[in-house]
Amino acid sequence: MKNLRTGVFAVLLGLIIAGCGGGHKTEAIIGITPEAGQSYKLGDVIAVSVQCPADVKPDSVVYLIDSVRYASRKDTVGAKIKTDSMTCGSKLITARVFTGGKPQEVSTNVIIKAAKAPESYTYRVEKVFPHDTACYTEGLEYLDGYLYESKGDYVRSGLRRVDLNTGKVVQSVSMPAKYFGEGISVVGDKILQLTYKENIAFVYDKKTFKVIDSLAYNWGPEGWGMCYDGTRLYQNDSTNRIWFLSKDTFKPTGFIDVFDDQGPINAVNEMEMIDGKLYANVYTRDTILVINPKNGAVLQKIDMKNLYPNNQRPADFDYGNNVLNGIAYDAATKRIFVTGKKWPHLYQVKFVKE
Repeated sequence: MKNLRTGVFAVLLGLIIAGCGGGHKTEAIIGITPEAGQSYKLGDVIAVSVQCPADVKPDSVVYLIDSVRYASRKDTVGAKIKTDSMTCGSKLITARVFTGGKPQEVSTNVIIKAAKAPESYTYRVEKVFPHDTACYTEGLEYLDGYLYESKGDYVRSGLRRVDLNTGKVVQSVSMPAKYFGEGISVVGDKILQLTYKENIAFVYDKKTFKVIDSLAYNWGPEGWGMCYDGTRLYQNDSTNRIWFLSKDTFKPTGFIDVFDDQGPINAVNEMEMIDGKLYANVYTRDTILVINPKNGAVLQKIDMKNLYPNNQRPADFDYGNNVLNGIAYDAATKRIFVTGKKWPHLYQVKFVKE
């Protein structure tokens, strides 16, 4: 038995050796720079080039960024990639090297960050309004003299129209117990409401609050915040990604990744579009980001600490859950409103540079 096993092994080894030396030429190993994971800032120029063995003379090299052709060269001198018009995030750079008319590809990835550190802002409270402490605020909008608010939490989720001055609910509808309500946007005569993990957006008639449609979505791990700029919807998903959605089809048309000059900022949450910029809460932080919607760069960070002072909070206050969340904008009067989950107040604020 031992001799039989030895013989079989020898035959298999011979076949492997024969296969490796059967006249098939192995492709030359081609390198690429920069190294994978290298970081750049918006506005930097990336020098990219390939390194070929001495016996390989490329006919041409085509460079692609995220599979889109960027430049072509007749040699291995390389290309200069401008980043000023890019978005933040990871970019795949591929070199397609042609030798004897046959291509071979080599790739690397780089990270694009914001060009500079965000400006530091704080706030000034201009007025205080009452807010329902039973409302776990997930989405907030101001329109036609009312606040539209999404109430989260399983069993208790719903949609409500609220009188700004009194904090009283003037119209509401509950969601089925299995859904957790998230961000909302008013689009014409409809209101869209995301759900947390259920991958369903509900569409309500704005006047009656009757559900008239439901839309399935599977991009992003979860449904969090949403806002509307009059042309398209913006939706985030618990990460640093903000999706662009068609208001007509509710399908993605693109995205940006949120970065400052140090790296990605995750847990981007409730959002509002104000004067062409995205304002977004960062979940569990007393921070509001001002984001360039074209490239994802954080332009400003607003420190909202002590908006709801700790010494005014009850002894049983849930600091882990009842966090800052909710931004609404009255475009007609330029008023900005901010609140938190189950907070007793909604604040009219002005953001000021530190």
